[in-house]
Amino acid sequence: MPNKPTVASDWLAGCAGCHMSLLDIDERIVTLLEQVSLHATPITDLKHPPESGVDVGILEGCVNNSAGEHVAKQMRARCKVLVALGDCAVFGGVPTLRNGVSCREALRRAYIETESTAEGRVPNDPELAVMQDARALDQVVPVDVYLPGCPPSADAIFFVLTELAAGRTPALTGKNLDWH
Repeated sequence: MPNKPTVASDWLAGCAGCHMSLLDIDERIVTLLEQVSLHATPITDLKHPPESGVDVGILEGCVNNSAGEHVAKQMRARCKVLVALGDCAVFGGVPTLRNGVSCREALRRAYIETESTAEGRVPNDPELAVMQDARALDQVVPVDVYLPGCPPSADAIFFVLTELAAGRTPALTGKNLDWH
């Protein structure tokens, strides 16, 4: 199929369950690959969407540090349609539970006060991402398509991707979201 839509994906703060659900489309992935061209994804292990851009960008997980913020902004800049995949990307999900304490308190607990830590210290290096409050994807960049679920079903993901591959905006209704 000439000029197949291009797709890139990445994950932010979350469990990677949404990409596992994508793989759960099983043999339909062959059908999907006849309709789209996968570029940078955790599945292909390519790290960044091409500078020339892709048609569809997919992000799972919420933004909770400077590295995630960079990934979200880069994906948004390099795709025509951005899909927030899963509850963490759509709503912030479980990672936002950390927002009940300050970033400083969370780091102190994780690196200094844990029962198993001896002489702990909070890492401080310019190479490390800076921790931020966890946020839904649309609190950082504009999102075009929202696919909630923890994780979304393989059927719902397949529906969204085939609709986008056909040049349509997926109509997400209870019927399309409730395929577990």
